[in-house]
Amino acid sequence: MAQKVLVTGGGGYIGSHCVVELIEAGFCPVVIDNFSNAVQGERDVPESLQRIEKILDTSIEFYELDLLDRTGLEKLFKQHSFSAVMHFAGLKAVGESVEQPLRYYRVNLTATMNLLEVMQTHGVRNLVFSSSATVYGDPQRLPIDEQHPVGGCTNPYGKTKYFIEEMIMDQCKAEKVLIVIDFTLCAVALSSLTQVAIGRRKHLNVFGNDYDTIDGTGVRDYIHVVDLAKGHIAALKKLKDNCGCKVYNLGTGTGYSVLQMVKAMEKASGKEIMYLIAPRRGGDVASCYADPLLAEKELGWKADFDLERMCEDLWRWQSKNPTGFTKNSPFSI
Repeated sequence: MAQKVLVTGGGGYIGSHCVVELIEAGFCPVVIDNFSNAVQGERDVPESLQRIEKILDTSIEFYELDLLDRTGLEKLFKQHSFSAVMHFAGLKAVGESVEQPLRYYRVNLTATMNLLEVMQTHGVRNLVFSSSATVYGDPQRLPIDEQHPVGGCTNPYGKTKYFIEEMIMDQCKAEKVLIVIDFTLCAVALSSLTQVAIGRRKHLNVFGNDYDTIDGTGVRDYIHVVDLAKGHIAALKKLKDNCGCKVYNLGTGTGYSVLQMVKAMEKASGKEIMYLIAPRRGGDVASCYADPLLAEKELGWKADFDLERMCEDLWRWQSKNPTGFTKNSPFSI
């Protein structure tokens, strides 16, 4: 029997791609999502999962469930024997967290506390937590390795990820946990670019051009979602080594500025991308990119796709799905 893995937030962008990789790696994913970041399709199932089912000719067990629903979570764990949990669920926008800090603390922290307590009650000790590079705050050095100090977060979203890491590490004295630090995800960061190229937006807002970077715009480590998903599966497999609590940075090791990304997307799409310089956003930092060598050494993982491939894949999907997930769009994820 394939091992069952609970995927929280599995209808979202990163979660759904990890569902694909779990299936192809021989695991049996059980997905929960509350549709806060997922498009609802037929049968009250996320559109992303329905497309996976058609592409892979399989069925995926799904439950509409919010992690704040402690009773529902207990019921789910009584129904299933999970070998591990991959935790993606949570609010995730830096700017929004600055505007709504209490909402972010209530949702992200309470949800994870519920999950950890129910896992403990039912003897589930394997967890891969999808964290964020925001835990490092304004970097003291680049590239960022796993020894870089954490906690100097510049926004509430980052603080929630940091507090969750602290909770997990304390609990990890008795459990096995892997914390995976996700650097900037290509499609999440570049969706505004493709929407300008496809004609859904008139221009891109570039928030700040006076940072101490190559061209004054923010620099990030953009990683292809497939690379990121494969990194999470590598982390899941690492748990069998009784490794205790480990942190791995998943990134390419290369930083690109916003304007460099604009040029790359223009090349991929063949479209001119208009942009306007806007004031800096609260909570943003100038540069942030990973040192991924530990993940390569211990997980046997490294990013395969370069910037050009990222933009080509993202533009291909946007071209086929100009308004996002709709019934008339081709079946791709």
